[in-house]
Amino acid sequence: MSALLVTGAALLGASAGWVAVPVGRSFVTVPAGDAPRRGAFALAGAVAFGGLAATRAADPALPALLLVAAVGLALAVTDVTALRLPDPLVGMVALGGGLGLTAATAATGEPRRLAVAVAGAALSFLGYALLALLPRARLGFGDVKLAAALGLPLGWLGWPALRLGLLLPHVLAGVAVLVLLAAGRVRRDTPVPFGPALLGGAWLAAVLS
Repeated sequence: MSALLVTGAALLGASAGWVAVPVGRSFVTVPAGDAPRRGAFALAGAVAFGGLAATRAADPALPALLLVAAVGLALAVTDVTALRLPDPLVGMVALGGGLGLTAATAATGEPRRLAVAVAGAALSFLGYALLALLPRARLGFGDVKLAAALGLPLGWLGWPALRLGLLLPHVLAGVAVLVLLAAGRVRRDTPVPFGPALLGGAWLAAVLS
């Protein structure tokens, strides 16, 4: 692992997080006073990119993972501010990740990993689609589509990463809801965005597995 690579990735991530706020706001209607703080997203981007570079520096899929993280920051903006995961941004995650992983497959000569990535996307879609169809489910089909898009790079990283990526979002969302309830920020019937938990869980799975 190169300290220079991690530092450069963190700076790139900070820039991506700073830009993510206006990019995300361009996809949804948000009152000016409700815009998320760009500094917070810059910090999140630095951590996300730096963590991926520190743990996945030798993986040829690192550029694809960074691209997914960059678009994910904009998706977090739209979901936090408007409870929406716009299809064009989710499509960019899927397309960018798919193209990046295809290039990584060509570099490694391991087509099996790409096949597992596709299987990961399919399993993620099916699992979250079933959850979304349950009575009183709070998942939307934007969440289902994002889970499928994130299942692609998680599948590339292997079954342990995919399992973590499927489990951790529910843990993160549960903790976040409990904290918000304790702080009086939400009620039991308040809609809470699930996209950031999906993205955070996928990131944790990528850096921990």
